[in-house]
Amino acid sequence: MSNYELGAGDKIVITVFREPDLTLEAKLTDAGTIIFPFLGEMNVKGLTVGKLKDKITQGLSGRYLKDPHVNVSVLEYREFFVNGEVNKPGAFPYMPGLTVQKAISIAGGFTERASQSSVQLEREKDVKRQGIEVELDAPIAPGDIVIVEESFF
Repeated sequence: MSNYELGAGDKIVITVFREPDLTLEAKLTDAGTIIFPFLGEMNVKGLTVGKLKDKITQGLSGRYLKDPHVNVSVLEYREFFVNGEVNKPGAFPYMPGLTVQKAISIAGGFTERASQSSVQLEREKDVKRQGIEVELDAPIAPGDIVIVEESFF
């Protein structure tokens, strides 16, 4: 089971087996909420797809459906960002398995002035948003910011 935590900007699909009216594609709001039939507005930020599946199953069980079979999957992950000395800085769609090196490649690679040994990573989960020096094979997550510093040589 995935330990990926949902966040604002993720696009998910929720399917309830044999209940086509309850199949829903939704993009999490800035507050990390979705609106689901019968259950209303739900705060799903920080939940894994497994925990969201369980939450919807519990919400529908008994009162609305006898034995609901729910599936939740991520259609589109929220973006990550690459700034600094890369050829095409900006926001890019996240893909599972992404590393700092792959993110820099997606952003057009290093510029001539880039320091390939000084790359910072700001984690979305870090409330203080303090950059940490990382290796190129370090994994990144949605919402993270990769910062390529300028070389002094």
